[in-house]
Amino acid sequence: MKSISLALIAAVVAGTASSAAFAAENWDMPMAYPADNYHTENAQMFADAVDECTGGELKITIHASGSLFKGSEIKRAVQVGEAQIGERLLSAHANENAVFGYDSVPFLATSFEASDTLREAAEPTLTKVLQAQGLTPLYSVPWPPQGLYFAKPVASTADMAGIKFRAYNAATARVAELAGMIPTQIEAAELKQALSTGVISSFISSGSTGVDEKVWEDLTHFYDTKAWLPRNTIFVNTAALDALGETEQGCLTSLASEAQERGLATAAELADGFLKTLADNGMTVEEAGADLAAELAGIGETMTGEWLESAGDDGAAIVDAYKASQ
Repeated sequence: MKSISLALIAAVVAGTASSAAFAAENWDMPMAYPADNYHTENAQMFADAVDECTGGELKITIHASGSLFKGSEIKRAVQVGEAQIGERLLSAHANENAVFGYDSVPFLATSFEASDTLREAAEPTLTKVLQAQGLTPLYSVPWPPQGLYFAKPVASTADMAGIKFRAYNAATARVAELAGMIPTQIEAAELKQALSTGVISSFISSGSTGVDEKVWEDLTHFYDTKAWLPRNTIFVNTAALDALGETEQGCLTSLASEAQERGLATAAELADGFLKTLADNGMTVEEAGADLAAELAGIGETMTGEWLESAGDDGAAIVDAYKASQ
């Protein structure tokens, strides 16, 4: 009886170990934007496809609206392994490394086609920088072109003096400074409250953000300046990626390419609709007037020079590759 009991125990232990070895991997994916934002919806389709491709061996749970980690915390959480995968507007970390701001250089890439060309030019350098931090990029998706939101008509930077302006990265803070506004760091999940309480009364973003936050309840004007097309980047903890089997890694890589193409197409398709929704809800939607456009172009030239200086050889490599591809 004793030998039979020992054999049974050994069998149970072996079975438990075997089950653990083949248990499905569960990853958390924090995101800063609402569940119905197209970036989040695209990521959910990516997660569902990964589940199917791996036969359920890798499951990714989306945590929208900063519910697991705030936007400013996501990159660090993935770096240290508190989450295995995440999405972040990397330009928000340009103070950490200027390369992260490549997609927020004003008037460098002002269309979806140009944005994708710039992404390709930046990919080798961006991958190098992220991998040095224990992160591996999977894909990125652009926002529609950025425009300026105000609570009043603005004809020149003189009309902007002293306005409290929402900044979400170093580039937006610098735009505010050069235009005479007061930058205030506000994450996406806090934007609506900041507008309704008067913490800010202006910001630069896409039509998508305006629709998400129903900004017509607080603001009146949108100027379609097409300043740049910032990108949300999806990245994984490199150690977590390396721990996966070849099948799971292959699924992630191939489906990431599909998600990138799908996200780009969706952004381009939705862009005009976002602006129409703003107008339909009473906002004045128009291009910047001649004086304002000229002043913004001057701000862009200043910021391009500053970025190239701060990004050094890596920045020059990105811009050179981008211009060579045009």
